[in-house]
Amino acid sequence: MHIFRVRVYYEDTDMAGIVYHANYLKFIERARSDWVKQQGLDQNEMREKDGIVFVVRRIEADYLATAKYDDLLEIRTLTKSMTGVRLVMTQEVCRGEEVLFRAEVTAVCVTTDGHPTRLPLKLRRHVH
Repeated sequence: MHIFRVRVYYEDTDMAGIVYHANYLKFIERARSDWVKQQGLDQNEMREKDGIVFVVRRIEADYLATAKYDDLLEIRTLTKSMTGVRLVMTQEVCRGEEVLFRAEVTAVCVTTDGHPTRLPLKLRRHVH
């Protein structure tokens, strides 16, 4: 399991002082980017050298409770499954042990001109 921490700033909140719903997607994106880097992959190098990028194919999300200004959140990312072309991850945004948001994210790789391609071998070897 990969853990990424983020503090809620004023800009993350709405008029009610709670985290705006779209910002949970930003939080989990940051955590996935950090996870990819931790796997030894450089996304800039992937794009420039190999001509491939990760894209989100699908997100199923549940908003369970609210986060507020100055909360310290922990984004927990767990690989659920992987094929040659698809990576499915479960991500939870937690305050302490309380799960505030949960998402299942399906990501794939595409060439820079938009055609599907296999996930990097380095990732497939490392995760399995």
